[in-house]
Amino acid sequence: MSDINRFLTETEWADWAQTPIAGDASRRSYRRMTGLSGQTAILMIAPPELGEDLRPFIKMADHLRGFGLTTPEILASDIPNGLAVISDLGPDHYAKWLSDHSADELTLYQLAKQTIDVYAAGPLPDGLHEMTPRVATDLMGLYTQFYAPHANASAISERMHAALVTVDAPLALSLRDFHAENLIWRPSQTGLDRVGLLDFQDALLAHPVYDLVSLLRDARRDVSPETVEALTQNIDPAAFAVISVQRNLRILGIFARLIYQDGKEKYRAFVPRVQAYVKQDLSHPILADLAPLILPDVP
Repeated sequence: MSDINRFLTETEWADWAQTPIAGDASRRSYRRMTGLSGQTAILMIAPPELGEDLRPFIKMADHLRGFGLTTPEILASDIPNGLAVISDLGPDHYAKWLSDHSADELTLYQLAKQTIDVYAAGPLPDGLHEMTPRVATDLMGLYTQFYAPHANASAISERMHAALVTVDAPLALSLRDFHAENLIWRPSQTGLDRVGLLDFQDALLAHPVYDLVSLLRDARRDVSPETVEALTQNIDPAAFAVISVQRNLRILGIFARLIYQDGKEKYRAFVPRVQAYVKQDLSHPILADLAPLILPDVP
């Protein structure tokens, strides 16, 4: 008997139909389980032998619910084997909903920003890693390791670090991968309960604009200029540009690794959009010293 069957035996979900759900770039996988009456729950599989750990997800879910935000409820768990049954927040993430309801974009994104404002203003959880300018610079090293190995890594690191120090600010809670495919749209609910949160197990403390950058510089979908303008009216443009370039250079490195090392070709389609973000944000004067080192590799 597999660990999954052993976990589900003697539960109400034992005989429910299971359908795989498209996952992310991690080693976790998900299945939507459906009962005879149409009721659903999600089976999360996070193999510990591959470095996955359910505990950060459970801890952050509880923390975010403490602010009145919507995260999956943990219905059952087997932490040693990396298994959990969590509540199903709904079938439509932001990207899926907006593919058929594009006129709703500003409303959905305003609610997402309000969600960021809520958890960023609250008490900070204990034990999270801190993305200081030094750490952020080191994380960007994937860019020269996998995407542009011929580039001048030391000069890029030095100039990126200098820009990050210039815009440094007190750290805030960041869910890190705050984008359209990790936000569930729940139109039958009210207020911020319309926004369901997923994939927050890698949360850390980062620059206050980090999650807004993640939302608006989404590798998987284009956000309209009107929505970007509306959500950044009171945001320091220099900080936004610097954090965007740091994040998206790292993403280019991650995508290059996934494509060339892991053979995951689906990520190739996202590269041009990320390249465009890097070019756009490198145009800010604060990054004038860095731009000449990056632009030759960002067509």
